[in-house]
Amino acid sequence: MRHFIGLLVVALVAGFGSSAAGEREGAPATLLATAGPAYDVTVLATGARIPGANGMFVGPDGYLYVASVASQEIVILDPRDGRVLDRLGPDVGVQSVDDLVFGPDGSLYWTDIMQGEVGRRTPHGVVTKQFVAAGVNPITFSPDGRLFVGLCFLGDGLFELDPELVAPPRPIIEATPENPYPLGFLNAFAFGPDGRLYGPVFTAGLAVSVDVGSPGDPPSADPWGDGTVQVVAAGFTDPVAVKFDAQDRLHLLDQSGEVFEVDWRTGGTTLLAQLEPGLDNLAFDAEGRLYISSADHGWVVELLPDGDTRMLSPGGMIMPQGVAVLSGPEGSESVFVADQWRLRVFDGTTGAEIGIYKGYLVPEIDPPSLTSPMTVSADGEHLVVSSYFGGAVQVWDPRTDQVLEHYPMPVPLNAIRFQGDLVVADLGLGGVVWASDGAMILPMDGESVFVPAGLATDGERLWVGDWATGVVWQVGFDGRAALAPVPVASGLANPEGLALDVDGGLLVVETSAGRLSRIDLATGAVSLVAAGLEIGVSPVAGSPPTYLFDGVAVGSSGAIYVTGSAANVLYRIDQR
Repeated sequence: MRHFIGLLVVALVAGFGSSAAGEREGAPATLLATAGPAYDVTVLATGARIPGANGMFVGPDGYLYVASVASQEIVILDPRDGRVLDRLGPDVGVQSVDDLVFGPDGSLYWTDIMQGEVGRRTPHGVVTKQFVAAGVNPITFSPDGRLFVGLCFLGDGLFELDPELVAPPRPIIEATPENPYPLGFLNAFAFGPDGRLYGPVFTAGLAVSVDVGSPGDPPSADPWGDGTVQVVAAGFTDPVAVKFDAQDRLHLLDQSGEVFEVDWRTGGTTLLAQLEPGLDNLAFDAEGRLYISSADHGWVVELLPDGDTRMLSPGGMIMPQGVAVLSGPEGSESVFVADQWRLRVFDGTTGAEIGIYKGYLVPEIDPPSLTSPMTVSADGEHLVVSSYFGGAVQVWDPRTDQVLEHYPMPVPLNAIRFQGDLVVADLGLGGVVWASDGAMILPMDGESVFVPAGLATDGERLWVGDWATGVVWQVGFDGRAALAPVPVASGLANPEGLALDVDGGLLVVETSAGRLSRIDLATGAVSLVAAGLEIGVSPVAGSPPTYLFDGVAVGSSGAIYVTGSAANVLYRIDQR
């Protein structure tokens, strides 16, 4: 039985710069950045050009407009060859854009899911915005020019908007304390030839249609009981989007990778294609060509009539965050990168992707499936995975793809193995705690410790980096009891990832300075390892200040691996 883990209102994924490189090919490239005198830096692997492709629409100019929550931008592609023609980002008001549509007058409309706003950009470039509610996601126009939006994942409901974004939103279906999920997350939708609004219900595996009523109608208190919502088809896994083609044929995407044609009259379904899991949205152009986007991998393809695909924009990493290294045969190193919806595995020497594991937006509970990975650390032959988005810390076995330990947590920023238990930096629990019982190790006292995030250990001592103050604390123990913390370094620029190097120094990722530093634990002296790293994505509204956690890990070879969230890359740093 599927269960829905309450999604934290602390973050979807947003904030990449537009410098993400295309899909990596060939040998690692030398990074044009400044390294310390004793180190060389290379880009070991690069991610997708679009760090997570979401809603899509073909504009009046014939170009494909692709929303990206992760990169806070609308990417304009030429559908003939996939060239990126432009990127509309925060400078024009685009923030956490999840879906988009063009209005009858040629204006571009989009939804900023985290901010709960709808934006409009006229053909003359004038931008206006209106607040609706957190989680505003699908958006579409009816054939007669009425504008509709829904709430999904961070809220639930359906609203009609004034296309000028002036009059207040009209609720059609509203959440209440007694019924907080009246629809079950209605995602990307479209109007059918019968005048009803068709869409997928993500949590129920359904395609439904909705009578949107007239502008004067009151909101429905029980949309499923009074005929407002009707089930069209059932039996899907995680349906995410529907669109009609020019022949009024309904097409549905499932995150499972399945593309269906659905008979909206009878509910019959026909499987058109099986693609890579992680699908998000689809769009038809004037000639009937069908384009599909992947949220999990960032690619955009055209689906051909024979079920094959034509690649427009290749995929890869979309949100590299935590990193861990496991040793393999003959000195090989497998580098695991937490990539929000996937755990990706790279060869530490060549940068080739050698494995990929799915993390689940809606994971199973019994037995638990892998959460959406945001940080990862080595634990012998296993890995410790944490996710504030998924609200969990887990111990996971990569050999079997099984979760061995599962700890629900409110806002875990990081977790590592220590003294046979796990220690977790959790904002919701107020500090660094033991996972087994929640007992406090280092509290966020509001005087000396504010945002503990980075964690490292030598098996006896624990080091904690405070993102807010730039202090790295050392905590000793008498048995299980933590001793008073001692600062070993200060003045660091928003430290996140911590790791011990092979010489016993403590490596620190300074996110707001774009550098990796090393602390001499005997003297407290801080030295530069590498500068010019494209790391440190600014947090969005509602997210923890660490937002996308840039991690560091050290292999048995001495190689240092750092994730670059801003550039969507994985770095390798070697001592000369």
